[in-house]
Parts: sequence; C-alpha cells; structure tokens
Amino acid sequence: MTTSEPPGPDTTGPDATAPGPAAPMPADPGVIPATPAAGSAPGRSGATDAPESADANRLPLRPALEAVLMVVDEPVREEHLARILDRPRQEVSDALRTLAQEYEAEQRGFDLRFVAEGWRFYTRAAYAPAVERFVLDGQSARLTQAALETLAVVAYRQPVSRSRVSAVRGVNCDGVMRTLLQRGLVEEAGTEPETGAILYGTTHVFLERLGLRGLDELPELAPFLPEAAAVEPDSQEAVPTFDVDSADPPT
Repeated sequence: MTTSEPPGPDTTGPDATAPGPAAPMPADPGVIPATPAAGSAPGRSGATDAPESADANRLPLRPALEAVLMVVDEPVREEHLARILDRPRQEVSDALRTLAQEYEAEQRGFDLRFVAEGWRFYTRAAYAPAVERFVLDGQSARLTQAALETLAVVAYRQPVSRSRVSAVRGVNCDGVMRTLLQRGLVEEAGTEPETGAILYGTTHVFLERLGLRGLDELPELAPFLPEAAAVEPDSQEAVPTFDVDSADPPT
C-alpha cells in the first residue's frame, strides 16, 4: 500500500498562513538609493537649511568688509564689524587699513576713511566735479535773484505766509517758493491762526549752506537797508507840521 505524504500548506490561496517577520529584501543592484542632500535634516526630503550666521567667519574677510561697508549710512566701528563677521578685532582692523591703502594706491573713485571712530566709504575729492554734475543734472546750481530775495524774506520774517512774502517783495512768489521747497531750503512751519494760511520757515539745510549754527547768527538787516530819505526823498511823512521847539501844543 502506497502512502503519500500529506500536502504542505497552501501558500497561494487567500487563507494562506502568513510566515513570520519578513526578512529584508535584497537591494536591487540596478537601483541607486537616494541620499539626503547636503545640509538637509534626516526625514526632510530635499529640504535645505538656511545658512547659519556662523558661516560669516568662513567668508574671505576683505570682500566681506567691502560688502558690509557698501550698505552703511554712517561710520561703523571696528568692534561692530568684528562681531558680525566673527573675527578678531585686530584682524578686522588690519584688513580695513590694507583696503584703504589699496584704494589710495590705485586712485579709485572712492576711498575708505576712518572718521567719527568708524569706517565708511567716501567719494574721492578729485572726482567731485563728476559727482556734482550727476547730482545737479537738470537743476540750476545757483539760486536766481528772485529766489534769494524770497529766501531772505522767509529767513528774517519766519514763520511767514506765502502771501506776506509776496506783499514784501511786491510780486507773486508762488513759483519761487516751490523751488525753495524742492531744494529743501524752506519748509512748512504750521498755519496762521487768523487765516489758516500755511506758514514757512527755513530748514537745517539753509543753515548748513550759510555756515550758521542757528538763526541768531543771521547778520543784522539794518546795515543793509537804505536810509529813509534815500527811499522817499520827496515824502513829507515824519516831517512835523509844527515847531518842535515851541511851548504851545499843536492844535
């Protein structure tokens, strides 16, 4: 009698018994596994971190100093530059002086100066005409006589309204006042309580252009005014109609 071995478990049907924990599948030799990008954190596919501030100390020092000094609007202290670039102060100081010497030797259009306890770029004085021509392009470098007269009235009568300035000069000064406002020589200084008219006064630019520390240094106006007799020689105003030496009062 021939006996047959019992059939093994069916491994293909839906009721097949699942084996134990599966062993890891061997890697396909034809597939290269993806590696995380440099600087990416584990589990963050394709993500890159922003550069850290500590990377500043790996930048070339002199180009880094030039880049920072290009955007400053006032002199920067060596301590501040050393801190933001994470370098020793002496190293920063030596690099700044080397840059200044290079610009001077090459006669660049700008130079690096140590002023007000800090460093900053300035245009070289030899190229001032080019800078002035660019800044003043399309503008008149000098004020007209009308503008000077109007500015003088504002300076000595401020705060003063535009209509009062026109009354003093005897001509309309609206256009001239606009020019002075655009040049930054005068500015609005409130309103007149009685009429609500805008009042004008001079600015710090006006003081700088005249080399004054304050309005109290404006020269006295009286020495520049003509004598009353020269202005109105035929006028009888201020001439008494009675004898000033007489004891009798005028009738």
